[in-house]
Amino acid sequence: MTAGNNGADTPENDDPFGYLYRSEGGNGGAPGSAAGGPARQPGVPRTSYNQVRAVGERQYGGQQNAHYAAPETLPGGDRTRAVPAQGYDQEPRRSRNGLLIGAVAVVAVVCIGIGVAMLTNNKDTDDTAKKPGPVAGDSVAPSKEPATKPTRGELPKQDAGSLRLDGGATTAKDIPGARSANGTYVAGMNTPGASATWTVDVDKKGVYKLYVDYGVPGKDANLTLTVNSKVDPRPISLKNFAHAPEGAWDKGWTESWSLVQLNEGTNTIKMSCESGNQCDVNLEKVWLADKGKK
Repeated sequence: MTAGNNGADTPENDDPFGYLYRSEGGNGGAPGSAAGGPARQPGVPRTSYNQVRAVGERQYGGQQNAHYAAPETLPGGDRTRAVPAQGYDQEPRRSRNGLLIGAVAVVAVVCIGIGVAMLTNNKDTDDTAKKPGPVAGDSVAPSKEPATKPTRGELPKQDAGSLRLDGGATTAKDIPGARSANGTYVAGMNTPGASATWTVDVDKKGVYKLYVDYGVPGKDANLTLTVNSKVDPRPISLKNFAHAPEGAWDKGWTESWSLVQLNEGTNTIKMSCESGNQCDVNLEKVWLADKGKK
């Protein structure tokens, strides 16, 4: 089919796009058509496409075809009204709003958390500064530092006049210079069988130094030492360390010591005048010290 010879004017052979290249006001239109051109006889081929028709108007065989119309002329066919796609114009907007609200909520929670942490830290600092040190009754968490060896308390010390005295030993205070309370001391130790016994408690088993304050009349003395009913083969030496002249009891006050093995708890230490001892001695005080210390 060509523009010059399109055959019979049947609808299936008519060119539906002819109006695109028809010149305005051309011939070939049917009588009463929009172009106003001369009428075409039935059975005569069309020789021109210059007939202009309004959109929606079609002619076949000299009659208008009412079945074709522009979309905008049909009911509900207004293409100028924008119809949003289902679920596109509304849902994304709600999603964006939800994300924005969620982000604002997260920022708010973080800000609140930081504020609470700062307030708590300040409160802890203030409480620490105001809280006094531990007092009696407070529980203290154990330290991870290695524990130091506890210092032992002062070991027992006693005036000789308060010891248990047997076999003729007695108290006296007529010789001046004794360093015990009220100047009292134990005399009469030169009688065979005379003794002074000290009952003493210690918190740890071991070897201790037994110190004795005594006085001699310018010459050496010694006494038998019995610890927990066991006689020490070495007597306790009570020499004239003060270098007092012979017979000068008031010038012979001095001290000496001997090692003793004690048990944890209660122990008995007895100093006595036995056969073979030199017993001219007065006792004024006894005490214990750790081995290696005075």
